[in-house]
Amino acid sequence: MPIGIPGDRVITVQHLTKRFGSHTAVNDLSFEVGAGEVLGFLGPNGAGKTTSMRMVTGYLPPSRGSVAIDGHDLLKRPIDAKRRIGYLPENPPLYPELTVRQFLGFVAEIKDVPRARRAAAVDRALQRANLGDVAGKRIGTLSKGFKQRVGLAQAIVHEPAVLILDEPTSSLDPKQRVEVRDLIVALRGEHTVVLSTHILPEVSQVTDRIVIINRGRVIAVDSPQNLSQRLRGREEVTVEVGGASVTDVCDAIRAVPGVSAVHAEATDGVVTARIESAIGTDIRAETARMLAARWRLLALRSESLSLEEIFLKLTEDV
Repeated sequence: MPIGIPGDRVITVQHLTKRFGSHTAVNDLSFEVGAGEVLGFLGPNGAGKTTSMRMVTGYLPPSRGSVAIDGHDLLKRPIDAKRRIGYLPENPPLYPELTVRQFLGFVAEIKDVPRARRAAAVDRALQRANLGDVAGKRIGTLSKGFKQRVGLAQAIVHEPAVLILDEPTSSLDPKQRVEVRDLIVALRGEHTVVLSTHILPEVSQVTDRIVIINRGRVIAVDSPQNLSQRLRGREEVTVEVGGASVTDVCDAIRAVPGVSAVHAEATDGVVTARIESAIGTDIRAETARMLAARWRLLALRSESLSLEEIFLKLTEDV
């Protein structure tokens, strides 16, 4: 099981390929998602993200490869697999003439929610998507942010094991993006989520791992922290120490096993030292113990590349 996948595999994608004539939009895509995990699915424009999401949901048949949802093969047992999927496309198909409650009731019906449970399922979806105040309003009168919430509510009304969210915050203003992002955070743990987006800061805040694709191919699968370490080729820790000289701090840190380099400077009586070590070597505990025993340890933090830096490094010139 790949690093970072908790529990059972709920989504298994193997060698997924999609060709449109002579053009290969997605080429040999493989990844897995564990129960309760939130996976970020990233790539530049034209990388094949939306095509991949459509194949994972069964909206688009692959040219080759397979998708299993909660153990059900999407091609061999499509009804069983699709019942376990909630899908929010980039532009959700909403019925503007219906009220929010009417629309969710219709969706619950076509998704085979039993009649006896249907009203409760709609109420729960309204509550989870914070739509109670507009439940009786026609969808066509709602703002873009509320319409996106309705799209999210229709994806969860049948309590699916898997949520596929394709650009859920695109075209929203900053306030609306925060509101929808908070809704996604609230869903983690109850659903396995695949989030496709180009807004990188929100990926860092809500996902456990990321898959990065470029030109239809997977180029990285890991947590942002692990990718940062791999791309740096080393781990970095920064410490701030009071009441010491640069020379003394550097000499002390170099004595810690695993330290490969130290760069330090002093400002207003505080020594700031950047420490490098080999990947897989955790020097933080020993460094903190040693420094705190001799001086005032003011701060110790691990340094990493931002997700934007990771994304650019992996997708440039590929």
